[in-house]
Amino acid sequence: MRRDVFQAIADPNRRAIINLLAHEKLTLNGVAENFDVSRPAISKHIKILTECGLIVVTQQGRERYCEANLKTLSTVSDWVKQYEVFWNSKLDALEKYLASETMNKTAKQPKTKRK
Repeated sequence: MRRDVFQAIADPNRRAIINLLAHEKLTLNGVAENFDVSRPAISKHIKILTECGLIVVTQQGRERYCEANLKTLSTVSDWVKQYEVFWNSKLDALEKYLASETMNKTAKQPKTKRK
């Protein structure tokens, strides 16, 4: 079964694994040492991340090394960008509304006379 990137990043442990591997290449045991879950659970997460193309596992001698492939996250970035215009317009409208409310409150306050 081919999984997609969104399924991979839905799990907090997998997001943590991606973050960890974004900074350094690690063996499977090296990845597992950073988590309080079983080694088989980490292997399952690694398998899912590999299926999604988010990490690449290479054999070097007896060790298997995991390395992040962050280019695959561009799918997520592209999906989020489509909503950027929507949210920018909503936030701009909110800013204008709040500014007008502040001006209205200031205009309605009675002016005090100084002695």
